[in-house]
Amino acid sequence: MSDIGVVEDVRWREVGERDKPAGFLKVRCRTYRYPNGNEADWDILVGGNTVAVVALTADDQVVLVRQFRPGPGKVLLELPGGIAADGEAPAAAAARELLEETGYEAETIEIVASTFLAAYATHLRHAALARGCRKTREPEPDEDEFAVTVTMPVPEFIRHVLGGQLTDMDMALAGLVAAKILAPDASTTGERMS
Repeated sequence: MSDIGVVEDVRWREVGERDKPAGFLKVRCRTYRYPNGNEADWDILVGGNTVAVVALTADDQVVLVRQFRPGPGKVLLELPGGIAADGEAPAAAAARELLEETGYEAETIEIVASTFLAAYATHLRHAALARGCRKTREPEPDEDEFAVTVTMPVPEFIRHVLGGQLTDMDMALAGLVAAKILAPDASTTGERMS
């Protein structure tokens, strides 16, 4: 892995916990009537479009961000990405997030898959494939983002994805399949499939 030697501390320190939400995630209660006439309440996580970017350089490196993730409670190597602004096209959001978080720009970027976050969520997640990525400036993350840019060779990235150490495994696999690095029916040996 290159660029991982950066010593910057990206780990957050937990100083408390409570049952009350902070407001970052919105949860609504929906009541549904079943076909048999019974009714039940369901918690629904409400949100909009998000993007996750599989960013490939010309020399077969994947651009990632090393950052602390509060759910798992640890530092992970993740896909760049985030929330699309109201009315922002997913591909434009992917390009913006890639540049803000990593300082890399892509020659081409396309949305290759879309899926809901979960059965109990309204968030529509988009997998973007960015090709020809090159660093054009220093990252400019939001004030609450503490991330370090990392590049990883494609075969190592495949092992990373299959090892379950990132939160957007499905988005990563969609990008790798769209890039024809992995074939849906091929075994994963860590090498490109033809």
